[in-house]
Amino acid sequence: MRAFVLTAPGAYEVQDLPVPVAGPGEVVVDVERVGVCGTDMEFFTGAMAYLHQGHSAYPMRLGHEWAGRVSAVGDGVGPGWLGRRVMGDTMLGCGGCRRCLRGDQHVCERRREVGIRGGQAGALAERLAVPASSLHALPDSVDAVLGALVEPGGNALRAARATATGPGDRALVLGPGTIGLLVALFLRAAGAEVHLMGRADGSLAFARGLGFAHAWTEGSVPDLPFDAVVDATNAAHLPGSALELVEPGGRVVYIGLAGEPSGIDTRTLVLKDVKAVGILSASPGLDATIRAYADGSVDPRPLVAATVGLDEVGPVLAGSRPAGAGPGPKIHVDPRLGRASTATP
Repeated sequence: MRAFVLTAPGAYEVQDLPVPVAGPGEVVVDVERVGVCGTDMEFFTGAMAYLHQGHSAYPMRLGHEWAGRVSAVGDGVGPGWLGRRVMGDTMLGCGGCRRCLRGDQHVCERRREVGIRGGQAGALAERLAVPASSLHALPDSVDAVLGALVEPGGNALRAARATATGPGDRALVLGPGTIGLLVALFLRAAGAEVHLMGRADGSLAFARGLGFAHAWTEGSVPDLPFDAVVDATNAAHLPGSALELVEPGGRVVYIGLAGEPSGIDTRTLVLKDVKAVGILSASPGLDATIRAYADGSVDPRPLVAATVGLDEVGPVLAGSRPAGAGPGPKIHVDPRLGRASTATP
C-alpha cells in the first residue's frame, strides 16, 4: 500500500509499505478521508514538543483525523465490524492504570496516539490498523467528509460544553481556525450568542459567511460582557487576554497551545471568580459529535477547502494551498487519489 511518511523535519516520502495485518483485538480499515491539522504541521517543522520529550520520533506516519471502512478483523474482534463505516479515537490508553480505569484513558501516561505518539502509525495511508476498542461506528448520514471531522469536532464540542453557555449567554471564541470555528458552531447550536476574534481579514470574512456576524479583529472587540471566552489559538499572549475579557463569574476555556509558555495572572482569576478549563482530546466527545453531525444540528462541511491525494500532502504541510482550494481552513486527504510513484520534496 502507499503511505505518506515523514522522515525528518521538512523531509518526506510517499512509500510502498506492506499492508497491515489485523492483530488480536485489532481491525484493518480502508482509509477514505484524513484531515490535516496543526499538530501535523508541527511535526513537519520539527517544533512538536513530543519530539523533544521522547514520545515521538522520525520516521513517522501522520494522520489522526480519519474515516474509513473496516476490511479485516483480528482474533477476538466480532465479525460485525466487517464492512462497517467507522472513525477512531486518537488516544489509546494502556487500559490498566488508574486513569484508564477511571475512564480517563485520553490522559493515560503510557498512552499511544494514532499518528502522533508512541510509534502508533497514522491514517495517511491506504490502510490503517487500530484497536477495535477505539472504533466509533458512523451512521449513513455521516459520510467520509463528516467522519474525518469527528475528531476535531469532539475537541470543539468539549470546549463548547465547558463554557456552560446557552440561550441568553454571550461567548467569545479567540481564533477562527478549524477548532475555533467548530467551537463556534457547537456554541451556536446550543443557543449562545457567538463572537469570534481573529487577525486575518480572510478568515474573519469566512466566519461571517458561516453566519457569524460578530467577527472582530483583536483591537476591535466590543466592550461587552462575555460569559465565556474560548482560546483556540497558538498565541502566547491570548490566554491572558481571555481572562481579561471574560465576565466576572464566567468561564475561560483553553484548547489552543502556544509554541512557547503562556501565562495568566491567577490574581485576576481569583478576584473575578472565574472558572478555567483545559481541553485535551476529543475522546469523551466523539459519540455526541457524531450525533450532532447526523442530525444536522452542526454542519462543518464548509470548513473543508480541498481534498488532495498522498502526493500533495507534503506541500500542504509546508503551508501551500492546493490549486482551486476554497476559503475554508481544513484540507482533507483521500489516500485513494492518484497512485503515482514515490514523491519527495
